[in-house]
Amino acid sequence: MSTVMITGGSRGIGAAAVKRFSDAGHRVFFLYQSNDYAAQSVAAATGATPIRADVSCKDEVVSAFERCGRIDILVCNAGISRIGLMSMMDEDDWDRIFDVNVKGMYHCINAAMPGFLEKQSGSIVTVSSMWGQIGGSCETPYSATKGAVISMTKALAKELGPSGIRVNCVAPGVILTDMCADLDEATLSQLREETPIGRNGTPEDVAEAIEFLANAAFITGQVLGVNGGLVI
Repeated sequence: MSTVMITGGSRGIGAAAVKRFSDAGHRVFFLYQSNDYAAQSVAAATGATPIRADVSCKDEVVSAFERCGRIDILVCNAGISRIGLMSMMDEDDWDRIFDVNVKGMYHCINAAMPGFLEKQSGSIVTVSSMWGQIGGSCETPYSATKGAVISMTKALAKELGPSGIRVNCVAPGVILTDMCADLDEATLSQLREETPIGRNGTPEDVAEAIEFLANAAFITGQVLGVNGGLVI
């Protein structure tokens, strides 16, 4: 049985990953920022342990990881987005997206690193996006952060591989989570039609890919698109 830490675990992809690892018999902790009701609902359904922490705050992350002890698998899923023209993007919003999506990953990986290095093993799975691969109009800061996640994944795979630590990434496409809540049915229908598999994705689709990469012993530095063929 492994100990798993999942950031952004109270909703969407994170909650699906919490359930998948918990169902497989692992000891699971998950971080959430503010929604106590959602976190407690996931905890009640899975037996996982919720910890409230803002991943952009180093002290909160360090304290959260201290509660878990040494972990075996880290899933860096926490992320936020803002939709709008970059020319109209408030600087504070821009900074907040980078603080959560990029610096949050930095804080969490560094918090897990001492344990990984001590036992010379570990698995990290990061969550990017198809927009990190191809860019998304009116989602420039989000695309930029998710591109950074991909680059960080590849660089860390090279850096940490000699220490027995694997680092991989999933890049979801159109997944029916809160981030799609502002899309109308006509847009979602068009996206379904453009997807070779003929449907939009679910959080469970991404959680399956995360679990695969977490356990794939001879895979590191890879970006697995979970997009139904929308981006090939």
